[in-house]
Amino acid sequence: MVFMDIIAEIRRRHLVSKESISSIARDLKLSRPTVRKHLRSQSEPAYRRQKQPTPMLGTFQATLESWLQTERLLPKAQRRTARRLFEGLQAEGYRGAYDSVQRFVQRWKAAKPGPALTQAYVPLAFAPGEVCQFDWSHEHVELNGVMQTVKVAHFRLAFSRQMFVVAYPRETQEMVFDAHNRAFAFFGGVPQRMVYDNLKAVVDTIFTGKERLFNRRFMVLANHYLFEPVACTPASGWEKGQVENQVGNVREWLFTPLARFASFEALNTWLATRCRELAERKHPLTPERSIAACFIDERPALRPITAPFDGYVEHMLRVSSTCLVVLDRNRYSVPAEFAGRAVSLRCTAAEIRVVADGAMIAQHARRFGRDQLICDPWHYLPILERKPGALRNGVPFREWELPLAIQLVRDHILKQPKGDRAFVELLMMAREVGLEPLQVACELVLDGNVVTASVVMNEMRRLLAPTQPMALSVPDMLKLQREPLADCARYDHLRGASRVLH
Repeated sequence: MVFMDIIAEIRRRHLVSKESISSIARDLKLSRPTVRKHLRSQSEPAYRRQKQPTPMLGTFQATLESWLQTERLLPKAQRRTARRLFEGLQAEGYRGAYDSVQRFVQRWKAAKPGPALTQAYVPLAFAPGEVCQFDWSHEHVELNGVMQTVKVAHFRLAFSRQMFVVAYPRETQEMVFDAHNRAFAFFGGVPQRMVYDNLKAVVDTIFTGKERLFNRRFMVLANHYLFEPVACTPASGWEKGQVENQVGNVREWLFTPLARFASFEALNTWLATRCRELAERKHPLTPERSIAACFIDERPALRPITAPFDGYVEHMLRVSSTCLVVLDRNRYSVPAEFAGRAVSLRCTAAEIRVVADGAMIAQHARRFGRDQLICDPWHYLPILERKPGALRNGVPFREWELPLAIQLVRDHILKQPKGDRAFVELLMMAREVGLEPLQVACELVLDGNVVTASVVMNEMRRLLAPTQPMALSVPDMLKLQREPLADCARYDHLRGASRVLH
């Protein structure tokens, strides 16, 4: 390819230095017609590719053009590429080359450009404490040595640009509630408005324009914190552009390279620390100040938090005959007296609470994954009164991590006649007073030579017996001046009197 510097050299050597065309052509290894052509030109040469004939495609052009015309009206993700169109033509009998199809598609699209207009936006300004934007993103982390895709909740105050991010295993509504509690605690207050996508946890129905039917339980959250929820127009991410940009930046700042932590708690603690550190960057509108400094100005405009929101999602379930309720394919135990009854299961991001008759009857740490069994052995203790044999093979009791002294005593007692029932009696007593007295009693019994349930029971009763009252100090005025003496001869006198009466 001949560039403008070569053309300039040719013209300079011939027109200024009066060098011959043959000499220039020989020196630059060009043909003399090429040298003459560039002597006549003063602009950069343009090379035009000749239109190549497509004899094999000719009979299929109408089919290809009809496909392009039909797919032009579809979303971009649903349109076929030139390669897929080529494969479709092959199924119709086309035996030509792929290049012919590719060039035809390019020319057709160039002749019919879509409505690709440059978007124009209006600069926005926000008052302190006025708006906070919310969004989700999916990130890859390593937790306890296992690669996982976590869901990250993003918050961003529009005035100060202060951000807050927190990670969860899912995007369910209880995670949204917990994320709001954490974000408002991090910010130290609540903004006037919260801007969202039309996610299911927030919006139930989308009407024309900005009108929305918000989720009933989500509105309880909004009423608790007294903020106004605002839902964006569908496919209009620019309405919350700050948090949209934050998603890409956070992926680069916090999750590249791969983040590795032992648990979600450790990950979220680190994310909160990094949010504070990143706030030391310059504010985009006032570069002379940091985001942290602007956040200090915005914090007084946030509404104070009176109490955190109890962000649970409620499910009505029936307890199985094995005293279990099922949530997300994981089973949680319930006290045995509620077997077969309907209960309310209130799940949050971190725990499961089972409620019946207005009172909480069970509480478990929430588990994620599938087919896990979470049992509290105390829930099954009433069943052991009727079926003490279940103590040996019952799953809740086999996995029960008791103190070592209690385990040793249990192993001794279970080897004795009717040991199952005897140890159940010890557990029934421990349910009323706690495991600590039972543990101390077992330690005392193990120091001796006899290990039986009755000895352990006796030790527990001694430990739980009320303490003797302290000796009272009697004032001198109440003390006896002359204490009476015991005289057993008085009884002999009474015996003599009885003989007289007979």
